[in-house]
Amino acid sequence: MNEHEHHETTRPAVSPPRSAPDASPAAGLRRELPAEVPAEAPAGTPMRAPAPAEEEVPGPPPGLTGRQRLVKGLWPPRVTRAQLIVALLLFGLGFGLAVQVASNSDSDSALRGARQEDLVRILDELDDRTERLEDEKQGLEKQRDELENSSDQAEEARKQTIEKERQLGVLAGTVAAQGPGITMIIEDAKGTVEADMLLDAVQELRAAGAEAIQVNGVRVVAGTYLTDSGNGVGVDGNKITAPYRFKVIGKPQDLEPALNIPGGVVQTLEKEQATVTVERSTKIVVDALRAVKRPDYARSSSQ
Repeated sequence: MNEHEHHETTRPAVSPPRSAPDASPAAGLRRELPAEVPAEAPAGTPMRAPAPAEEEVPGPPPGLTGRQRLVKGLWPPRVTRAQLIVALLLFGLGFGLAVQVASNSDSDSALRGARQEDLVRILDELDDRTERLEDEKQGLEKQRDELENSSDQAEEARKQTIEKERQLGVLAGTVAAQGPGITMIIEDAKGTVEADMLLDAVQELRAAGAEAIQVNGVRVVAGTYLTDSGNGVGVDGNKITAPYRFKVIGKPQDLEPALNIPGGVVQTLEKEQATVTVERSTKIVVDALRAVKRPDYARSSSQ
């Protein structure tokens, strides 16, 4: 074997790897190419403004559930002035409606739970009040006709004046009175009856047509006031104690039902553990009198 062949046989079969270039051929080409130059528009063509870059819409943070994204969108709240004013107006409207509904429900609660016979009795009382007002109207019209048609109008006027004076004396408590009516006795063993409860009874009796009222020897008139006084009640400054005895002149068929209506005087007093007894009578005598007080400044216009 010659020397040339010997060198060929000792040459390694695989050539050693060459060192990798600094960049790929494509990268080398990009570095070598010049920067792109926009093509020139033909002459006379208007130049267009470059399109604005699209704004990236931020997406929801990764890792949040739908409920968490909803809470994050609602809180903290972003309230404008207009929304705040509308909210205040709606709140005021809702509060007013709630108050009105509550007041109506309170006033009607007693009637909702009333029995049929109680409702019939209330209707009868309203009919009696209407009838009394109609009778009073007819009486006034009769007096007017008598004055207009009487030959001696002066004498007729004098008679009506005397009759009116007697009626006003009964109402003012300056003269005694008698007639049909009721007697109401309130036993207060617990001491729970207060002045406002007795005042409610007086007002209910007046609304039912009471013409004269006397409580434990004290005449009740238009200007009567009641106050709490220790273990009793003061009526026009006169202290009275239980049992409270009411003597009332009027139509018994109107007075007694007015006290016994559902949620009325009797039921309210019984809730305070008081005992109430109401009796009708054909003759009630109211003899407690009030002193006639001469007015300090007012005088009759006829003088």
